[in-house]
Amino acid sequence: MWLRVAAILYSVGLLHAILMLVRRREHLFRPALAAFSLATVFHFVSIVEEGVINHRCPVDNFYETLSLCAFLVAILFLFVQWRYRMSSLSAFIFPLISVASLVATLGNPVNTWTSPVFRSVWLIVHVVFVLLGIAALVVTAVASLLYLAQERELKAKKPRKFYYRLPALGTLDDLIAKSMNIGFVLVTLAVIAASTWASLEMKTAWIREPRIAISFITWGAYMAMVCLRTTAGWRGRKGAIMAVTVLCFAAITWAAHTRLDALLPAP
Repeated sequence: MWLRVAAILYSVGLLHAILMLVRRREHLFRPALAAFSLATVFHFVSIVEEGVINHRCPVDNFYETLSLCAFLVAILFLFVQWRYRMSSLSAFIFPLISVASLVATLGNPVNTWTSPVFRSVWLIVHVVFVLLGIAALVVTAVASLLYLAQERELKAKKPRKFYYRLPALGTLDDLIAKSMNIGFVLVTLAVIAASTWASLEMKTAWIREPRIAISFITWGAYMAMVCLRTTAGWRGRKGAIMAVTVLCFAAITWAAHTRLDALLPAP
């Protein structure tokens, strides 16, 4: 129960990260940080309770290990925030801890779906989030490539006619930022929906699914791209390379989930 309470409080931080990326609502950081701090207390209680009940260190399986790792990262972030006031890291840490704690709670999931209709709707919502997230990622990658082309033309002594057909660098940079942030929000929601659905469908067997592992790797790469742009200022060439790389991960994930090999003719 305590881990679920912590996951709910961590989700306040996730909501803050979403609003900060989409709406730039940075004034909500203080209440989000307060909820995040309170969540670490409940998280600590859940870890101690798990160890006392089972008479062992709670790192016996994937869920327990993930819970402990998420807790340690949360404590490290709170220390860094207290010492250096690096609130920009919250765009990276809040979604990471929120998703990790939510997945950790799936070690003791609900046994079945409440109804077949709800199951179908949940899956449809997941697919919609994925498709919208990939669409936003495609826009990000294309805008990044156009940014590189425009930047190259501006540095040239004699820009070609192609230069006058491209949007301004400021316009492209704004498009990249908005599409990337919206895409990350959608992909994060898709990962949460997929984790819950997979846990109810396959119990703990979903951990061994390569397709799900690829999905988490893609989400991690997307989160790294957002973090590097937000905190390290990765724009221009670095940002474009990162966007194309994440798009390649997304393409691999899509191919793994749609089983493209089934569409190929038999030899």
